[in-house]
Parts: sequence; structure tokens; C-alpha cells
Amino acid sequence: MTTAVDVSTIPRIMHAEAMRIADVEAHKVAATLRNVEPGDWAKPTDCPRWDVRALAAHMVGSAASQASPREFLRQVRAGRPVVVEIGAQYWWDGMNEIQVRERSDLSIEQLIAEWDYIAPRALKARRKLPRLIAKLPLLNLPAPVGRQPLAYLFNVGFTRDTWMHRIDLAEATGKPFNADAGHDGRIVADLVAEWATTHGLPFVLVLTGPAGGHYTQGTAGEHVIIDAITFARTLAQRAPGDGVLSRPLPL
Repeated sequence: MTTAVDVSTIPRIMHAEAMRIADVEAHKVAATLRNVEPGDWAKPTDCPRWDVRALAAHMVGSAASQASPREFLRQVRAGRPVVVEIGAQYWWDGMNEIQVRERSDLSIEQLIAEWDYIAPRALKARRKLPRLIAKLPLLNLPAPVGRQPLAYLFNVGFTRDTWMHRIDLAEATGKPFNADAGHDGRIVADLVAEWATTHGLPFVLVLTGPAGGHYTQGTAGEHVIIDAITFARTLAQRAPGDGVLSRPLPL
């Protein structure tokens, strides 16, 4: 077994690395969408309101909002009345619903083509976010994340959302999740580092699979062995967890 890594020593993902990771993730999403079989698009996902097609539409619409501040604000405004309509809690739930509804008439080919077009533009906009604006603590996210600067969303938040939805697509379609140590393993390690700080409990965590690793915090903690992707699904409350794994981290 590999030597356990103290979570306090895991370097957090900062801007330059975050943009490289986002670029790789965009290409993995493109490949995933092209790998969906015709009969899979109507299958339900772990996102209660969305089938596979709707989930893809959200991913495309989210990328469009990242590519243009004007489009982001338009989606926010359009989504506000929808929050109440769908019985949601947060403003971004209405925004997400708008992304899906506005693409309901697109063909699968058009959805994939829009991803190919908009994903590089979203990445370009994220790379150019001015540092002074990035530091503004404008985000008030659900517990245990809480108040965060915009950089949290632009550096890791958007990419985690896309990554988690790529997992959702694999789960819904029954296809293997394309994971590797360098990309997916780095995302998982960053999740572990942040998650550990939100609860402070001691643990020994052995994550199996290509994206896995061996992590520890404190002493005499709970010993957990779990697949790395299942771990991420558990933090996102898509899979049940008890003990230390009952402490979520919204993705």
C-alpha cells in the first residue's frame, strides 16, 4: 500500500493549474457526449429533474454562461422566477433550468456542436478573469462551503460541476467512467483536501481506482476504503454515506 498523504500537505488547485484541468475536462466531456448511445439520451440521471439529454443541455448552457458575463446575467435574471416555479431553493437552480429549457428543441448533434463551440470560449473567459475581481467574496454557497471569492467558482467550481456531471452520465448510461490519475486523481485529491477542512475529523481514507490515493488527517480516526468515484458521489449526496462519509461537500 502507498504511503498515506497528510491532507494538510496537498497543494490546492490554483488558477494556472485549474485552467489546464478545465481544458482536459472539456475534451473528456466532448468524448463522453459522443459516446452516448441513441437509446441512452432519455435515461434518468442522479439529477432528479434531468434525463441524460437534459443533463447535457445544462452542461452546454453552463459553459455558455461562463463564456460571457452578459449571458451569465441574462440566465440569472431569466431563472429567478423559475426557482419558485420548480420548488427549488437557490437562484442557480432556476438558471440551470433555463439552460435546459432553452435547448429543448436542439438535436443531439446540435447540442454536441454547441459544446464544441462554447467550451473553448468558456475557458478563455475563465482564464481572463481579472485578479481583483477574482478575489471578491461574492459567493454565498451552501454549507459547509459558505462564503467564497469568485475565484473559487472560476477555478474549481465550474470544473467540479462538469466533472461530477460526467460521472452522472457514466452512471446513467452504464458506461465506464474515463478516469486517470493525472487528471481525475488531481481533482479528487483537491476534493479530499477541501472536504477534510470542512469537518476536521480524523480519518484514514483509502480511495481505490485510477483516481484514487491514500490520505490521512489526525490520529485514531475512522478507516475508510472506497472507490474514488464513489467517494465523490457520496460527498455530492448521490450515494449514501455514514460516519465521516456523512459529511457532504456540494459538487
